[in-house]
Amino acid sequence: MTQTTLADKSKAVTKTNPQVDAEVREKIVGARIALLLKAPFFGNLATRLELINADDWCPTAATDGRRFYYNSEFVKTLPNKQLEFLIGHEVLHCVYDHMGRRGDRDPRLWNIADDYCVNQDLVDQHIGEKIPVGLYDEKYRGWSAEEVYDDLYDNAEKIDIDDLVNQLLDEHLDGDDSEQEGTGKDEKNGQGQGSSKPKLSEAEKKEIRDEMKEAIMQAAQATGDPGKLPHGVRRMIKELTTPQLNWRELLQQQLQSTIKADYSWSRPSRRGWHTDAILPGNDLEKEIDICVAIDTSGSMSDNMVRDILSEIKGIMESYGSFKVHIWTFDTDVHNAQEFTQDDADDLLSYEIHGGGGTEFDANWEYMKEKGIEPKKFIVFTDGYPWGSWGDENYCDTLFVIHGSKDIVAPFGITTYYEEKR
Repeated sequence: MTQTTLADKSKAVTKTNPQVDAEVREKIVGARIALLLKAPFFGNLATRLELINADDWCPTAATDGRRFYYNSEFVKTLPNKQLEFLIGHEVLHCVYDHMGRRGDRDPRLWNIADDYCVNQDLVDQHIGEKIPVGLYDEKYRGWSAEEVYDDLYDNAEKIDIDDLVNQLLDEHLDGDDSEQEGTGKDEKNGQGQGSSKPKLSEAEKKEIRDEMKEAIMQAAQATGDPGKLPHGVRRMIKELTTPQLNWRELLQQQLQSTIKADYSWSRPSRRGWHTDAILPGNDLEKEIDICVAIDTSGSMSDNMVRDILSEIKGIMESYGSFKVHIWTFDTDVHNAQEFTQDDADDLLSYEIHGGGGTEFDANWEYMKEKGIEPKKFIVFTDGYPWGSWGDENYCDTLFVIHGSKDIVAPFGITTYYEEKR
């Protein structure tokens, strides 16, 4: 930034000047109104955040999902368009629940990953004007925070983490209590100022997440055109509005959908038993023909694979006749075998091969080479292909992803692996 560098922000905590603070609050309100007019989704979510002066502890800005904390001197230096960008930045941290998704990841790398994702979305959505020093790399367009974090982690020896930390636009309030300086969830000094960095209990964090889900839906409705929402937000709304089936239920549903409705007089319908009419019944003896590919690039544990095979065996045995092609894959297809109702028990002793990289295209190349056209193709994977996700036009595909619920395949149906409890 020309006014002050983010590298100086550790020194930027200031004593509040009431006149400056009043001007800054008016400036923030004006920026939120501008967002309401130009980007209703961002404006609606921004106006629900209470404005709290945080000159006593915050060098730039921050949010806990309910409040917009700001340093008055920092905001004063920002042109209006850059302030809109900063407000949008805080809004997206709330929307993507970056405060609650870190888990046991390194806090500094996680915060860096969050900012890369948020700033990319803001640039793509033309929200204000990007603050020059903020983190930005088009390489990460469309990536989740988890994917960016993994990339940063893998390349940690090649990057200057301290320099990247100094480019963070705000203070991230996702730390454990031991990492936070304040005492109390919203301490104020009597003048509408936050006197210390806030802490939130787990119960309060959950309340905020639930409030945000409702607010996201309302803001999206106010926008009117879903195409004006960031891709990640559209995906979230789809998840919030679509009843979620666990992967076992969805797998059963998808297999059932491969059966073409047919009727048989050899199996009369029970619905006609109380009348004089004899109705044909559904013929469910049609053969289920599917392919199952298991990603063994290194992230699938033996227990997970055994759980998957056991589940497939149980589902298959609920049909009178079935044929299932199973193989593992990394950069190539390994140990391809075909199982039917006659050797279903052998499924549980299937041997796992592979352990290299992840090349999804290998599956489609194998099926085309062998002339296999399944009614349903099921891929168990961690969702990190080296190249493409495969041929979306070849067959109906169900991706069962483990390790992250933020990855969505670009085609087919996506669900998420969870161990049976």
